[in-house]
Amino acid sequence: MKSVKPLLEVKNLHTHFFTKAGVVRAVDGVSFDVKPGETLGIVGESGSGKSITAMSILGLIPSPPGKIVDGEIIFKGDNLLKKNERQMRQIRGKEISMVFQDPMTSLNPVFTVEKQMVETILAHENMTKKQAKDRATELLNLVGIPDPNKRLKNYPHEFSGGMRQRVMIAMALSCNPSLLIADEPTTALDVTIQAQILELFKKMQKELDMAIIMITHDLGVVSEVCDRVMVMYAGKPAEFTETKRLFDNGKHPYTIGLMNSIPKITPNKEKLQPITGLPPDLRSLPTGCSFAPRCKHVMESCLTHDPTLSKVDDNHLVRCLLYEQTKKAVTT
Repeated sequence: MKSVKPLLEVKNLHTHFFTKAGVVRAVDGVSFDVKPGETLGIVGESGSGKSITAMSILGLIPSPPGKIVDGEIIFKGDNLLKKNERQMRQIRGKEISMVFQDPMTSLNPVFTVEKQMVETILAHENMTKKQAKDRATELLNLVGIPDPNKRLKNYPHEFSGGMRQRVMIAMALSCNPSLLIADEPTTALDVTIQAQILELFKKMQKELDMAIIMITHDLGVVSEVCDRVMVMYAGKPAEFTETKRLFDNGKHPYTIGLMNSIPKITPNKEKLQPITGLPPDLRSLPTGCSFAPRCKHVMESCLTHDPTLSKVDDNHLVRCLLYEQTKKAVTT
């Protein structure tokens, strides 16, 4: 079977924030790739580096205090880190789009939805204002907003949370991007609307042959839409594999802890098993494995040796000394 060339390759990405309190290693050696038409899930607790990874791809890291200090971000064969701001503006929205977590803070409250959508389309497409408005109407209809001609005249506060998120998705899809980054797109929505939004993502992906990076802390969302998953902890990938394999045979103690934190419907009424402790301070990471202070399987060597990402099976990588000692390590 012929291998598919990745649409996006992130190689050994390091994004740090230089603050008065110290250097925050928000992303500290992340590598992954995304193929055309694929959905990659990035999972982890708040502060694990998921959103900063996405912002790094789009060149949206505030500088100062943030800076990408090492790595490569290869998109369609070009290193995005070598492009200037003008070139990145041409890529954002056109080639790579993003749906942010809170649509109310992403949409400008003083402009109508029509003005915001039309401006986005005109910035990237060779269209007249009328053509851009027709395109905006078509997109609102596509994402399931009734009476789109009328709703274009509305302001963001006149939409419900679910409808605002649909507007954000419509804006993100307005220029038919090759890659869509969705950062916690369903967190603020109730479960019914969440299911509708996830179905919408799958429908749009199929119609546009679009790759998606789904950033979430919700493993239910991952199981529903993702082909592969990268579990992140303290700015580093802890585990990387296919979705089914992660749920059937997750290896990293952190991954297992996340799985055990999911409520289960069983007759035994089993108690949830939370992960003890808190994520580490990224300004002063512990020596050795960053998960060691919270790990049930901690060994003496974990306190002094930072594990590398190790191949435990085909397409299954784990950053843990339990596997590094017996498997060949791969560089990140």
